[in-house]
Amino acid sequence: MAIVDRLIGTLSAGASLRRAVKLSAEGDVKRAAPLFSRAARAGIPEAQFRLARCYLEGAGVPHSRPEGVRWLERSAEQGFVEAQTLLATLYLHGFARADAAAGPSLFEAPTQSSGTAPPDWAAGEKWARLAADAGSADAQALLGYILTSGPEDRRDIPQATALYKKSAEAGCPQGHLGYALSLAQNVRDQETQKAVTEHLQIAAEKGLATALYLCGTLSEKGVGVPVDLPKAAEMFRQSAEKGHRSGQAKWGLALLEGRGIEANPTEGESWLRRAALAGDAEAAALVGDMYARGGPLPPNYAEAAMWFRQAAEANHKGAARALGMLHLTGAGVPRDPQEAARWFRISADAGDQSARVDLANLLLDGKGEQEDSIRTKEWFEKAAASGDLVAAFNFGVCLAEGVGVERDERKAAEWLRKAADGVVNAQYWYGRMLAEGRGVEANLEEGRAWIAKAAEVGMTDAEVLLADMMLSARGGPRDHPAALALFEKAAEKGHVGAMFAVGAMRGGGHDVPTDRVVAQRWFRAAAERGHAFAQMMLGRYLARGLGGEQNVEEARTWSERAAAQGLQEAKVDLAALPPKPDAAPDRQAGD
Repeated sequence: MAIVDRLIGTLSAGASLRRAVKLSAEGDVKRAAPLFSRAARAGIPEAQFRLARCYLEGAGVPHSRPEGVRWLERSAEQGFVEAQTLLATLYLHGFARADAAAGPSLFEAPTQSSGTAPPDWAAGEKWARLAADAGSADAQALLGYILTSGPEDRRDIPQATALYKKSAEAGCPQGHLGYALSLAQNVRDQETQKAVTEHLQIAAEKGLATALYLCGTLSEKGVGVPVDLPKAAEMFRQSAEKGHRSGQAKWGLALLEGRGIEANPTEGESWLRRAALAGDAEAAALVGDMYARGGPLPPNYAEAAMWFRQAAEANHKGAARALGMLHLTGAGVPRDPQEAARWFRISADAGDQSARVDLANLLLDGKGEQEDSIRTKEWFEKAAASGDLVAAFNFGVCLAEGVGVERDERKAAEWLRKAADGVVNAQYWYGRMLAEGRGVEANLEEGRAWIAKAAEVGMTDAEVLLADMMLSARGGPRDHPAALALFEKAAEKGHVGAMFAVGAMRGGGHDVPTDRVVAQRWFRAAAERGHAFAQMMLGRYLARGLGGEQNVEEARTWSERAAAQGLQEAKVDLAALPPKPDAAPDRQAGD
């Protein structure tokens, strides 16, 4: 057969091209390439285009991008439409130079990456327009993309929409996708929404990954079509398998949570990791959240921090806040309030309301920067003025504590009173200000009533303060049983002061049944969390066996801890304990 190829090659360039096309179709590119080369050198544009593809793909000849681009340009200059379209694509992806690394595909977003040049929009538009004017549906879609997503001075949305429409009418999948996206920018009626859906579905049926992902999103949210989670999951699966990173993230989430498909957390995590590694910030944040929450295995905060950082650096505001929380607590990363403040600031600047509150709380603890104080106050003041009750509460706290503004307790009380109509924390704060006479005339009864409102819905600090007021009959009647019930609720939720209070009340001297076993249990719980008075009381209980258990050595340990925190009574308790068994007695004079 090689003899036949050589014989054909001696006859005519046209015959060489026809033979090469046949061989290429049969998969024998090694024999086709020399024939394409002969026809290309004879000036046949189709042969030049096909030879260019051989060089670009390394098919039958050594891979050489410069040679591929050189032959593409020769073919394009002779008006060969397919060469013009491919050349435009290469320019848009920064691949039309000798040192560019490889492989664009039509409708990928042009980006500058290692080994590529920046997009050459001017050259790309030149060749795309020539091919589009010659009737190429692919080129029309490509030119529409340039006029939609290129530099501002090249954009022409009406012209792009017309080009996408023409391309779609010719059956080009990219044309259908581009036209759908153009229409979606201005959906005003059901007819337009229907057209968007129809064009996306056609592009999806043709296998475009972006269209598959978008169709999945429509089915997931019920936009223009009925909600259909199984169908959405299937669209996300197909998109994911074609390498669409947002599709990978959605498919991973569907597997993780069992959305429209049987849950498979292991495979779901694998797909989320793929999307995250491909640069999907939402996927990286989800993987970080998985490690932070834990599951069958304990949480891995160091791993969580790595993924949160990746997402945060890609401007994911929720991940930035989560990373800030890890730095605040020292979970998986060094404890660093200033670094926490930095990430809270980034998240807050991106609009995360919770991060703004976190940053404000850090400022109350003396962390953060002066600029943060001013910025925080401005956020809350602006939102408060618009009627946001949560912001009114936060602004009131800024005024009460002097965050970003001169302390003004009178104005603080005014804003807190406004917020108290709908914000539990504001009810607690306003109640405290009334009880303490801060910014308003002192009114224990009204203060207790506001604090009781916050306690009724389970605010722990309000429960503790109300219980304390009930113990001392401030602002209302004394009620020890009710106070004990509130302290117990707060203690069960981890409030250390409430733990101590339950121990103290159960220890006797109050209008509730005495139970020193229970008292010792709560003293121990508070002592283990560093409460100095609880440590002292636990030492006393253990020294005297008040809770049914006597252990002098453990009593000594707890008394020492309390004394180390400065409690003089604990030092007295230590002195009263018998000496350690191995302690040598003091020598008397004359011994």
